Amino acid sequence: MNTNSNIRMATLEDASSIYAIYEPYILNTAITFEYDPVPVEVFQSRMETVLKQFPWLVYERDGKVLGYAYCAKFKERAAFDWDCECSVYIDEKYHHQGIASALYEKLFDLVKQQGYYTVYALITNHHESSIHLHKKFGFTKVGIYQKTGFKMGKWWDLLVMEKRLYPYDKSPIPPKSINEISY
Repeated sequence: MNTNSNIRMATLEDASSIYAIYEPYILNTAITFEYDPVPVEVFQSRMETVLKQFPWLVYERDGKVLGYAYCAKFKERAAFDWDCECSVYIDEKYHHQGIASALYEKLFDLVKQQGYYTVYALITNHHESSIHLHKKFGFTKVGIYQKTGFKMGKWWDLLVMEKRLYPYDKSPIPPKSINEISY
């Protein structure tokens, strides 16, 4: 079996493949707090916004997108400019094959090169495999938003985890856009 795998920057042409991975999470889980499917054009617009500043990576095998990961703005206020929030989603048929780890390894290297100091992950508190993945990459638990999301007939806690990329011992320079670094 040919297993030619590749991690690359997503393009807007990948929106349909990426959304096909994401939609079952919307419909069948509380992993995302999104309720309803969105048109691919809306999803593509979200990607376009993210890709102006941050990396959005896809993992391909034999030309098929099996997973994706990206970072995005954490909060709007200027003091948060050195923080970002990460997400990773893998096609349900390809879980536990190291795809999320491969994507995260590259993703965190890129945002560190950009000059981000802290990466946050917001995880539905019951999602043990996601918690384990983030701990593997050095994330620590910093808090819980209790009963903050209502989906699938119940209230869910949201675990906040953080990964520090640099020491906080100096005044930072503004992070570079993803297009200003080599990847």
